[in-house]
Amino acid sequence: KIPSSVKVSAVCLVPVPVECPDVYIVERLFSSSLVVVVSLSMPRRMNVYHFKKGTEICNYSYSNNILSVRLNRQRLVVCLEESIYIHNIKDMKLLKTLLNTPTNPSGLCALSVNHSNSYLVYPGSATIGEITVYDANNLSTVTLIQAHDSPLAALTFNASGTKLASASEKGTVIRVFSIPEGQKLFEFRRGMKRYVSISSLSFSADTQFLCASSNTETVHIFKLEQHSPSQDEESPTWSTYVGKMFTAASTYLPTQVSDMMHQDRAFATVRLNMFGLKNICALAMIQKLPRLLVASSNGYLYIYNVDPQDGGECVLVQKHRCAHVEQKEEEDPEDVSLPPTSQSYAATVALPSTPPSSTTLMGYSEDGGAQKGEVIPEHEFAEGPVCLDDENEFPPVGNQS
Repeated sequence: KIPSSVKVSAVCLVPVPVECPDVYIVERLFSSSLVVVVSLSMPRRMNVYHFKKGTEICNYSYSNNILSVRLNRQRLVVCLEESIYIHNIKDMKLLKTLLNTPTNPSGLCALSVNHSNSYLVYPGSATIGEITVYDANNLSTVTLIQAHDSPLAALTFNASGTKLASASEKGTVIRVFSIPEGQKLFEFRRGMKRYVSISSLSFSADTQFLCASSNTETVHIFKLEQHSPSQDEESPTWSTYVGKMFTAASTYLPTQVSDMMHQDRAFATVRLNMFGLKNICALAMIQKLPRLLVASSNGYLYIYNVDPQDGGECVLVQKHRCAHVEQKEEEDPEDVSLPPTSQSYAATVALPSTPPSSTTLMGYSEDGGAQKGEVIPEHEFAEGPVCLDDENEFPPVGNQS
């Protein structure tokens, strides 16, 4: 099942008619009826469904296990460990195969939801935090960003595709860059005491806030605001003088210490009553108020109120059970910390795979190995296999009211 609408009081789920219980990748095109599914039983095969009609649009098989799928109204991107496939989403034609990309065992990549630019980012190195920015519309590399000293762990675009947030495997610093220039705009410090695994980054729709979740019990929300020198001059308070003193002193300190003094801290936080569980976070306007949504692998969706003026500790207002997770005993996840999951999705899919189904047509493409499977005949569609111009069937992304 996938969410159809989200309100504080209720989450509406609709079933996807897929005959495989071991699905590990589900990607939906905004709030449309187009959904992409990959299962553990066939980890090299991608199926595209029109779930409202209950029909399969097409399927493709690849040379190795699929680790992630990203899509917008122009492009569908399939990420394997050492290659990336770029399809035209309207007819599923394979446009480009990026071969011999740096080893990417988690399938880390991000695609701008703004199809007018369709920027694709992925790791440019397996040993340092280098980001490759690729134009998926014009099929060309735009720039390389030296973002972190350690390998990348998380990447996300804002809604317009003009800003990119990144985190490394250390998880202590989150940086925001301008796109396509690659200029560093913001630097936030999540913490100093320990390294953590950042599991998700997400901008608010207006790009004023950025949230980050990890394998710890804390979700951080950062505020993207520039501190102009004129503001300090207009309000010469004691704190302003102290701030200027520290800024001047930082020029005499080692680079690492100086950088820490210039990094902003979290504007707001959430304390989860669980530790070690995989989770993802998102910021959304629900019923005209800013909310933080946290979906956990224990099957629950948590909704928190966010104070956009003062920040601070966010308040839990509702939780919804969205999926059944087998446990030895029924436990309230807000009262009991559940044990950590055994392995990530990427680790699970890295297990030996089964060969492609016999119904999939053989014959590799000339530029990289995607196998075209069964496709619904074109006469069943008004304008090609996927009618993305029909907003009744594929409505644009929008906030829930």
